[in-house]
Amino acid sequence: MKTLVSPFDKKDLAELTAGQTVFISGVLYTARDEAHKRVCEYVRSNKPLPFDLKGATIYYAGPCPAKEGKACGSCGPTTSARMNKYAPALFDLGLTAAIGKGEMSEEVIKAIKRNNACYFAAIGGAGALYGDRIKKCDLVAFPDLLSEGVYRLEVENFPAVVAIDSNGNSIYKNF
Repeated sequence: MKTLVSPFDKKDLAELTAGQTVFISGVLYTARDEAHKRVCEYVRSNKPLPFDLKGATIYYAGPCPAKEGKACGSCGPTTSARMNKYAPALFDLGLTAAIGKGEMSEEVIKAIKRNNACYFAAIGGAGALYGDRIKKCDLVAFPDLLSEGVYRLEVENFPAVVAIDSNGNSIYKNF
């Protein structure tokens, strides 16, 4: 199993193949539907983003409150297809990778390929496992969205599968 550190080096992403399992350490940002919508509104309005998309990895999740002694509560992936209408623009703005659950549209696959990016699948139903891999969790944008705001996570050994590699190969279509 390969270990990667986010923010990712595009060279490392180019070596990955669909279906490969990885451990991710480093920085991830959470964002779900409403956060994606707001980020796109900021871009359209030429407002500065509250976090840098260039080189970033977005985890399609909303963290639950932390229990005593933990950085974060359960933090499982949400259905990625809900981000299909936003993801191509974010990849074109410099997003390096996304992590979620389930397949994504052809438009997203094209954007991943065009930007030498990657999409990782996380395990649905494993929110407690992922919460334990989060070592730090800080709100960085949209506090009114509560757990669906944008959080900056520091993770260690976060397990994932390369679902769509930088060549556009997809575990949902090619396997």
